[in-house]
Formats: sequence, structure tokens, C-alpha cells
Amino acid sequence: MKQQIDLENWNRKAHFHFFKTFEEPFFGVTAVVDIQNALRFAKEQNQSLFCTYLYCCLKAVSEVPALNLRIEDSEVYRYPYSHASATILRPDGTFGFSYIPFNPDFLTFTAAAKQEIVRVQNTSGLFTRTFDEANLIHVSTFPNLHFTALSHARKFSISDSCPKITFGKFERTDNEIAMPVAVHVHHALADGRDVEHFFVAFQKNLNEL
Repeated sequence: MKQQIDLENWNRKAHFHFFKTFEEPFFGVTAVVDIQNALRFAKEQNQSLFCTYLYCCLKAVSEVPALNLRIEDSEVYRYPYSHASATILRPDGTFGFSYIPFNPDFLTFTAAAKQEIVRVQNTSGLFTRTFDEANLIHVSTFPNLHFTALSHARKFSISDSCPKITFGKFERTDNEIAMPVAVHVHHALADGRDVEHFFVAFQKNLNEL
């Protein structure tokens, strides 16, 4: 159940009113996470690596309250967790938007994710369902590119406060298997330290599989 934020008594009142007026209120950070434990776990459990690290990612989002805030009709609401709307690549080179609900149980989550991936792969077009949920994370992947920075296409006429998370190609080093992750958040709702907390939680979840 979402909870409305009392804007007048919110300790981020000034920050919210300042940044919500920006033409581009989103800021982005790109960092790397070590997925060597997630890769090992996925292989041992015969699981999709994408579903494995997406689960760890959404679990981390649920642990950072600011990433579950959304602006709806000029009001701010906090959700207990967020779901993923991930781009799913099809054999013909196109992609469609999916809806992958977060579930704290890993096997329940991955079963639903795999089913949704297959569904989108067997459709055409971008929007293969309605998206009425506000507590979404927009997720995309560059499986063949180890990027160091990233920006997003934005339509400013549409009100959007959903965080955007993008995963890149992992590279092996002597000490880790590094995967770049770009996180873009609405600055009226979240600050740099919230993104820092997300990366700490994400890495912790990857390590504890």
C-alpha cells in the first residue's frame, strides 16, 4: 500500500520544490558491481543471470526508500517496493516493454520473470500490455557493451519520476567480474547518497546469493 508524503513537514520539502521545476530533473551515476558470485550462483542453480541480478537489484531498490517515491498529480507517494519494466530483446532485433513484478522470494520472482520474457518475445511492438503501475523501475540492458556513461531519451511533456537502471556487459579482471550499472533518478525525490546506498545494497545482495 502506498503512503502519501506530508510535503509541508517533509525534511526534503525545499529540495522537492526546487528540483521538480527543472526541465531535466533526472541525474545519473554509472558505477560497476562485482557479479562473480551471482554468475557462480546462476550457473549452479541453472538460473538466468539476468533474472538473478535483476532480483538483487529490485531487492536493493526496496531497501532504499527514496527509490520507491513517485510523483502523482503533484503529490509524493512512497511505495514499499518497485517492480521492473524491462526492455526484452526479440530474435528479430526489436524489443518490447515488459512487466516483471518484484517478489522477495527468489524462485517466485524468477519464475514470473521467465514467463514474462517469453511472452514479450512472442509479441510485436513496444507496448504489449497496459502500464498502470506507478512504482516501476525502467530497466534496460547493453549485453555487448561495457559502457562507462549513459543517457536516456526523454519526453518532457510526460510526467515521469520512475528511476531508470541500465546494465552493461561484464568484464573479467584479476579480482572481479565487473558489470557497469547506470542509475538515473529524479532529483526532487532522491539524492546522491540514495544512489550510493543503492549500490551498496545491490553489491551486498549479489554477494549473499
